[in-house]
Amino acid sequence: MWIGYAQHWTWLADADLAALDPMHRIGVAHPGWVNAWDLYCTLAGPTMLRLVGVGVIAVALIRRRWRTAVFLLITVEFCGLLLVAVKAIADRPRPATALVSAYSTSFPSGHALGVMVCVLAYLTVLLPLLRPSVRAWSVAVGVVVIATIGVGRVVLNVHHPSDVVAGWALGYAYFVVCLLLYPPRVSRADGTPAVPGIAR
Repeated sequence: MWIGYAQHWTWLADADLAALDPMHRIGVAHPGWVNAWDLYCTLAGPTMLRLVGVGVIAVALIRRRWRTAVFLLITVEFCGLLLVAVKAIADRPRPATALVSAYSTSFPSGHALGVMVCVLAYLTVLLPLLRPSVRAWSVAVGVVVIATIGVGRVVLNVHHPSDVVAGWALGYAYFVVCLLLYPPRVSRADGTPAVPGIAR
């Protein structure tokens, strides 16, 4: 996506406009629609998820789950540093048709990246603690939040679709690197380690 933007790929620009234009027309005609999406993207966005992360990290520290706390710190909280760096390098302006105000540059989508990382990190920590019957629903909710937040940024015209795709991809890559380098040690709901042979 970054190369496509930098090299001015026509097909990528056309695809971005094809999604932004109808969403802009709908938004102009229906202000309530815009307000609803803006509220949703705020309440389920990365800022709120990182605030939740502060609380979860505090609980992990109180319970002496040091590895879990550090894992959440480097994923949920530190992914913002990656975003700032990449946005500064790409320096892509926001769509001129933005329906709400948004700070910083456009590429990649901070909401898409942040929500991807936060949801995956929380699921990694929480799934082993949940009953098997609840896990599938938790994953489904996570997928819906990730997808709808990305869609919402395009609906509001504050991001090109390519910004969102790039945010998802970079967020997933960052999460995988963190998971490989520093996986949390989480116990199952019955108290046994999620991976045999490890301690909490």
